[in-house]
Amino acid sequence: MTYDNQRAAIKQYGQVMVHSEVEDATPHRLVQLLMEGALEKITAAKGYMQHDQVALKGSHISWAIAIIGGLQGSLNKDVGGVIAQNLENLYDYMVRRLTEANLKNDPAILDEVMALLREIKTAWDAIPPTVQQQAVGGP
Repeated sequence: MTYDNQRAAIKQYGQVMVHSEVEDATPHRLVQLLMEGALEKITAAKGYMQHDQVALKGSHISWAIAIIGGLQGSLNKDVGGVIAQNLENLYDYMVRRLTEANLKNDPAILDEVMALLREIKTAWDAIPPTVQQQAVGGP
C-alpha cells in the first residue's frame, strides 16, 4: 500500500468513526463535537497561516466560522435567557475576529478565539450528566 493510499484509508476510517459518533451522540455530545471541530479547524488554519498556505488557511477559517454559526444557531434564547444571549454575542464576536484574522493574517487573533472557545467548552464539559439529560436549550 502506498503512502497516499494509507493516508486515504486513514482519512476514510476517521470519517466513518466521526459519522458513527455523531449518529449515537446526545445533544450535549453533539455540541462538544462541534466545539472540538471548531478548535481543530482554527488550529489547522493557524498552521496554514504560518506556512503561507493562503487557500487552506482561508478554507479552515471558513469552516470554523460555519461551525461557530451552527453553535450560535442552536441557541434557544427562550430557555437559555441571558446566558444564551451572551453566548450569541460571544459567538458573533468570534466570527468577526476570525474574519479579521483571515484578512490580517494574524495568528494572535486565532489564539484569542481559541481561548474563548476553550473557556466555553470547559464549562460545557463540566455540566453534570443529570443536567445534560434535562438540557435541550443548546449551548
